[in-house]
Amino acid sequence: MALVRMRRLGRGMSDVRTSRLLLHPIDVAEGERVVARTPGVSDCWADDFPFDGDVRGVEAFLRGTAAHGEQRPFGHYRITRLADGRAVGGVGFKGQPEGDCVEIGYGLSESARGHGYAAEAVAAVLAVAADHGVLKVIADTTDDNVASQRTLMRAGFRLVRADDKLNFYEVLLAGRAPDESEQPHAAEATAEPRRNG
Repeated sequence: MALVRMRRLGRGMSDVRTSRLLLHPIDVAEGERVVARTPGVSDCWADDFPFDGDVRGVEAFLRGTAAHGEQRPFGHYRITRLADGRAVGGVGFKGQPEGDCVEIGYGLSESARGHGYAAEAVAAVLAVAADHGVLKVIADTTDDNVASQRTLMRAGFRLVRADDKLNFYEVLLAGRAPDESEQPHAAEATAEPRRNG
């Protein structure tokens, strides 16, 4: 898994830095700019950012914030490519943890796809989740989105079930042993996310 570094911001929030990306926890003002597709003076966006998936994810973040208050660290993170400083996507939590479990979503602008950035960003938010006591992270993707399925697998998720529209994935983080119905190899629960294998 990629080395993840966190830099503290105001109110205990952190930028999350990987070898190639900076994940920045957005606030309401930045979220409103993304939804309006209108960059602020200090925003540096790729030409195709935000795409529709970014807007939907940020709209959900804004609704959650309006209904429940501050969402961070379980909010939405802007993904910025370190090589050129441009925002290329988003990754985030679909609400606060329920018990020891939280759901994530992610997406990249088309120009940033195919470079492994999504798996790197997902791995980084797994570190955020683990740092805040989450033991299981879940995600889903459509049956026809093979790239997203590969992203989840590269980030350590395993397929747990599927229906006629969606595939459902999970990863167990350190500190939780799977019960026997979840995985035949209980020894796989370690400090690293389990790898489907």
